[in-house]
Amino acid sequence: MKTFALAAAISLLGAASAMADPIEGLWQTQPDEGAFAHVQIGACGNAYCGTITRTFKGTTAYDSPNIGKQIVIGMAPQGGGNYKGKVLRPADGKIYNGKATVSGNQMSLAGCVAGGLICKSQNWVKLQ
Repeated sequence: MKTFALAAAISLLGAASAMADPIEGLWQTQPDEGAFAHVQIGACGNAYCGTITRTFKGTTAYDSPNIGKQIVIGMAPQGGGNYKGKVLRPADGKIYNGKATVSGNQMSLAGCVAGGLICKSQNWVKLQ
């Protein structure tokens, strides 16, 4: 009986921590050449993926061909608000090794080459 209660408690704790993961939610990308996007991040398998839901030029929404593209791909939790996976850079259509660090409503997201020696990062803000 004790084993069952312990297993149930561990399962509930694991489920609660997965649901409360800070990377999940709606994020606003950093403006790039006057444009930015909203990206919805949610669970995909044992990791997290993010899809562009809206795009903006300045303060005006517009229909970018990037809407619906998954740009955060398979970000697996590493502990301490850190994640590793892949990121798509819509400007060149290439997928890069990615890493993210979440702290509160802020996220630093980077795409890297050369084994992580050269990275370009953006700072995103959580909207929801």
